[in-house]
Amino acid sequence: MTFVSLLKSSAGRITRVAAGTALGFGLTLSLLTAPGQALAQTAAPQAVLPAQGNGPALWVIRDADSTIYLFGTVHVLRPDTAWQTDRVDAALDSASRLILEVANPDDQAAAMPLIQQYGISPQTPLSTLLTADELAALDTAARTMGMTAAQLDPLRPWLAALTLSVAPMTRAGYDPRSGVDLLLKARMEAAGKPVDGFETLDEQIRLLAGFPETGQLDFLRSTLDDFEDATTELGRLVSAWADGDVAAINAVGVEPMRDASALMYQSLLVDRNVNWAGQIQTLLDGSGTVFIAVGAAHLAGEDSVQVQLAQRGVTVERVPN
Repeated sequence: MTFVSLLKSSAGRITRVAAGTALGFGLTLSLLTAPGQALAQTAAPQAVLPAQGNGPALWVIRDADSTIYLFGTVHVLRPDTAWQTDRVDAALDSASRLILEVANPDDQAAAMPLIQQYGISPQTPLSTLLTADELAALDTAARTMGMTAAQLDPLRPWLAALTLSVAPMTRAGYDPRSGVDLLLKARMEAAGKPVDGFETLDEQIRLLAGFPETGQLDFLRSTLDDFEDATTELGRLVSAWADGDVAAINAVGVEPMRDASALMYQSLLVDRNVNWAGQIQTLLDGSGTVFIAVGAAHLAGEDSVQVQLAQRGVTVERVPN
């Protein structure tokens, strides 16, 4: 089953969470900022409201001389989302290093050349790929961001879809600057601690840009079809994440992708989870305490990072509430 099938069969669920939530793409923090608005590169850590329930889930891996924490994130949140817990604070404070999906999710200067290379295709504009009705819908959606269909015309379909995905989220109060990754990054940098990444912006962008054009087009069409209620699944996901309900994260963000597209599931989740598990196993050969924060979908389901580690003989334990 193709990327096309994923977007149609799952009723747009992937579109609703593609902007940096269930799929866990840290790059969206730099890509999906409103026009003319730059993310602060040196923002001071923001205060986070205490969690009202259990708080997000946290896992730990230990050996004789290493401690590694695993924490699932949501890359775009409302500023008033309550998720702070003492156990996460203690784990982060004890760590000498933070590892995110990408070390520089807020680095627009690094992202722009990659977008030019992989996301812009003036020789095949969207106006040659979409119907008149679809172009009208594109223009309507673009105008909610202060843009027009003509301004989006040179974009490849995958980038146009992701760009449009942020608009309804912004209207609903979601903000990449309130995303967990940027807050953790700012906090560690303020403490003078290094921040690294499992992947690079180049790797993430090339992965998205590498999907067939027909699939990218249906990604865009699905985004337009679900534009007005695009935050429904995101709200469910955030609620599940903030309460540490990993089963619900799996049901909302992982199973629809697995059931609808083996290709998408394998490429965006499984392959990356396997890669990260290998990197974590290498970290265990060293010593010290590391805090790892990746998209919440990577830590849920039958192919999660924890499952990949278990298959390597590495024990992962959930930290009690």
